[in-house]
Amino acid sequence: MATCRMIRQESAKIIVVPVNGAKGRTQSREKVRQARSAPRTRPGERTFRRVADKPDPDQHLLERILSRSNMTRAWDRVKANKGAPGVDNMPITDFPAFAREQWEQIRSSLPAGAYQPWPVKRVEIPKATGGARPLGIPTVLDRLIQQAIAQVLLPIFNPDFSELSFGFRPGRSAHNAVFRVRDFIRQGYRVAVDADLSKFFDTVDHDVLMNRVGRKIGDRRILRLIGSYLRAGVMIAGRRQETRKGVPQGGPLSPLLSNILLDDLDKEREKRGRSNARYADDFIILVKSRRGW
Repeated sequence: MATCRMIRQESAKIIVVPVNGAKGRTQSREKVRQARSAPRTRPGERTFRRVADKPDPDQHLLERILSRSNMTRAWDRVKANKGAPGVDNMPITDFPAFAREQWEQIRSSLPAGAYQPWPVKRVEIPKATGGARPLGIPTVLDRLIQQAIAQVLLPIFNPDFSELSFGFRPGRSAHNAVFRVRDFIRQGYRVAVDADLSKFFDTVDHDVLMNRVGRKIGDRRILRLIGSYLRAGVMIAGRRQETRKGVPQGGPLSPLLSNILLDDLDKEREKRGRSNARYADDFIILVKSRRGW
């Protein structure tokens, strides 16, 4: 017949462990250790895991991007934006039938690093100030994947972006930037310097950009995928050209990448204490006199 002895009394709870020779003593010590390390709860209480305020950038990031709910939301956004076909000439209306047949294979290739984005189609649109602005039109498939990536990465980066940044951010717009400038003018800031980062999207250094992205994103699969979009190339008059630098305007991921790269510039302007605002690659700095500049 097994004998019993009292191990300890803690928080009005008595732990009794059977002892059967050496084996019983070993089991007894192990149960005491487990009892000491177990979470303390009162009767009827439930334990809860703490939820972080911000998404963990290393917690199954690609799986979150490729989840059904995120992909469905991304497709709704791409479909609503409509847009022209890319180099594969597939219109939005034909994509659902294509996805039903091919998506599972494409989805499997993304974690493996085997997916290769299509080159973007280069088109030019006239600028109000003269000249033309080059746009890169991705295929519908690549717009979908880029949109899915942007939806997961934006909540990771956006909270730490500068207050001076107004472009392509939730709850912010060009109108908000105008209102900020108006407030400074009412405070006596009369001299404005209007600046445009010339050919910014065409001259982005890929290594510098990926370094900035890597500050918050540790999932190498995501970094590799973003890098493949940067290097996907551009199709001009039926001929593919390599893209050794730049971020093509026209894809859902480009606005977020541009904000990530320019955030250091925004933070530097904040340090200098000058009243200013930025929207995409345009920004304005205000001072009270030319001497103040």
